[in-house]
Amino acid sequence: MQRAIEQRNIPTVSITVAPDITEHCKPPRAVFVPFMMGHHFGVPFHAELQRKIIRAAFEMLDNAGQSGAIQKFPMTWAQARKEGIEVERRSI
Repeated sequence: MQRAIEQRNIPTVSITVAPDITEHCKPPRAVFVPFMMGHHFGVPFHAELQRKIIRAAFEMLDNAGQSGAIQKFPMTWAQARKEGIEVERRSI
């Protein structure tokens, strides 16, 4: 689907948690988020983290030097979960 959209001159970025599959499929651009499967945007209610991931995808649109480039998001699942617990604690 990404390729079909790109053929219409609309740039795309894939957000992935599976770099091996992404490398195999070779999308035009991708941001690898090293989180658990199904948690592409981190933990629920962590709006700041979700914005950071979306910003990383937009930056990838501007900075990708070649087709098939994959950029790693600079946070681990453990860090995201720890911050998520703090976000939940503050909302109670």
